[in-house]
Amino acid sequence: MLTYVFMGLAFGAIYALAAAGLVVTYQSAGILNFAFGSMAYFVAMFFYWENQTQGWNLALSAVLALAVVAPLLGILLYLLVFRFLRARPTLVKVIASVGVSVALPAVALMLFGNPTISQAPGLAPAPVAHWNVLGGTLTLDQVITYAFLIVVVGGGTAVMRFTDVGLKIRALVNSEALTSLSGVNPGRLSLGVWAVSGLLAGAAGVMAGPTTGVSVSAMLMLMASAFAAVVAARLSNLAGAVAVALLMGVVSDAIQYWLPANSLATADIVQCVPIAVMLVFLLYYLIRGGPLGQESRQGGALDAAIRADSGGGTRAGFPDAVGRLARWYAPERIVSVLPLLFLLCLPELFSGWWLGLVARGVALAVIFLSFSLVTGDGGMIWLCQITFAAGGGLIAAELSFNQGMNPLAAAVIGGAVMIPAGVLIGALTIRLGDLYVALVTLTFGLLVDQVIFTQQQFHPGMGGVAMNRPVFAATDQDFANFALVVFLIVGLFVVNLRRSSSGLAVAAVRWSEPAARTLGLNIVRLKLVLAGIAAFVAGLGGAMLSMYDLGNDPVTYATFNGVIWLAVLVTNGLRSLTAALLAGVLFMVLPAVFSTYTTGQAWLQVPSVLFGLGALGLAVNPGGVVSMQARLLRDLIFGRRLKTGAGQ
Repeated sequence: MLTYVFMGLAFGAIYALAAAGLVVTYQSAGILNFAFGSMAYFVAMFFYWENQTQGWNLALSAVLALAVVAPLLGILLYLLVFRFLRARPTLVKVIASVGVSVALPAVALMLFGNPTISQAPGLAPAPVAHWNVLGGTLTLDQVITYAFLIVVVGGGTAVMRFTDVGLKIRALVNSEALTSLSGVNPGRLSLGVWAVSGLLAGAAGVMAGPTTGVSVSAMLMLMASAFAAVVAARLSNLAGAVAVALLMGVVSDAIQYWLPANSLATADIVQCVPIAVMLVFLLYYLIRGGPLGQESRQGGALDAAIRADSGGGTRAGFPDAVGRLARWYAPERIVSVLPLLFLLCLPELFSGWWLGLVARGVALAVIFLSFSLVTGDGGMIWLCQITFAAGGGLIAAELSFNQGMNPLAAAVIGGAVMIPAGVLIGALTIRLGDLYVALVTLTFGLLVDQVIFTQQQFHPGMGGVAMNRPVFAATDQDFANFALVVFLIVGLFVVNLRRSSSGLAVAAVRWSEPAARTLGLNIVRLKLVLAGIAAFVAGLGGAMLSMYDLGNDPVTYATFNGVIWLAVLVTNGLRSLTAALLAGVLFMVLPAVFSTYTTGQAWLQVPSVLFGLGALGLAVNPGGVVSMQARLLRDLIFGRRLKTGAGQ
């Protein structure tokens, strides 16, 4: 038993390092770093490459990876991305960090190759020394992990409480503007904070290697476990996060001791421990303390005034008359409609394999419309829409293939069954702040992934449950046209919903809930209705995707894939029909272009890098690509008119 305790404490220490890194960046910059797992993966890959592939000395490899590459990675990401996000909305912060999470593993694979690493060396030299302590086995890798955590927590606490640097960092958390007025450079402090975050991410990744191996999925699960500890600590209490992380590690390994080894049920239970911890603490806080409000605001009134001055206001040089003309003429509508018309013609422009990719992309775009509804219109950052898509597709596949129901009727029923699930999630998260909503819905998706979609009857990884296509959409050409019709029907419904009185009420809630309450709007009812509609659209889109694939494979609908889908959509434009269709087609076609017309494994990672960079662009252009092009066209048209008028 003691051996399992030592192992659990070691794993808990790794979770604690990750949780510490997340708390540090959140408290100093207001950003919960969804790219933390990918940062850990990048550093772990570098460590493995230099030590195993290049044959460098273990000590030198560790110093270069943890003392040089990891801090530099944190600094580079701060300079390129995170320094632009401090005053951005929560959605932009989440999606931009997801962009980093998508791009970094692809960059690592381009640089270090794509080996399968089921077990990686740790910081202890091989063969790893071990000792018998009170009947349990303690390894040198575990001792190093314990020591590293003690140094980080003890040293970090001492620095924050008893040094000038700690005082300056605490001042930065309270108000960046006032910190700057006191003669302190906030940028330098932030560089130091992100360097420490990079170090903690790298240490967690390298130390987890001997047990979990080095893979993107393993590091993402590490990040999810750390999220549980951070939520338990209410995003701020470092000591609490460390304590919960250590407890999770011990509980996970105790479960493996008491339950049958090599059992799928045991593995599922262990993977659900962090998810259960997060849910238990969230329910406790809600019951004991009432609503969990918005995440902590960075800075005070002066910071808010500076942001409003720099980011608000009307465009200089555009008189009211010209502004009214711009709204009436609406060149941004042209920018949206013309690409939409072109995209609608794509099935006639392609054939063979490429036509199939376009057809699948259109089916995916239907799912993207559900993201547009719940997040774009409702302002709710749900990271589990892909779970509703999977559920709708799974029910439709079961009804169609096994029960003999018409595929169209099965698809509608599959979407309808998702409505109560969406309403339930909405009811559970309605009292939470944006960041908590994102974490809870992410947790819900992961829970379904681990508990439901891993069941053998769903055939994960082997094609899933078979699904029929409608008779009139048997070929890819016919299916592409059918999918476009479904997309347009759902899209027109979304547009009409936005123009209706209910849609205007939803828009009022999105912009200001207090103002909406003064108008007598029932915010809870509006959000629950929108959540149910979005869940239906997601389920319908999942059924469409299953029709094209001729099966519903749960592997396709992994929760982290859904987060990437949301990032791709937001990159193009969250509330645009054109952006949804463009995002779906690009997500399918762009990787195929590189796999067909390039040679070498490195080129296959370019689409992931491009998708990641697109999400990073939200740091400077929150509206997305379509919106940006619309603004450029508007400025071009009306800017020239203004100059002509001034010249006369």
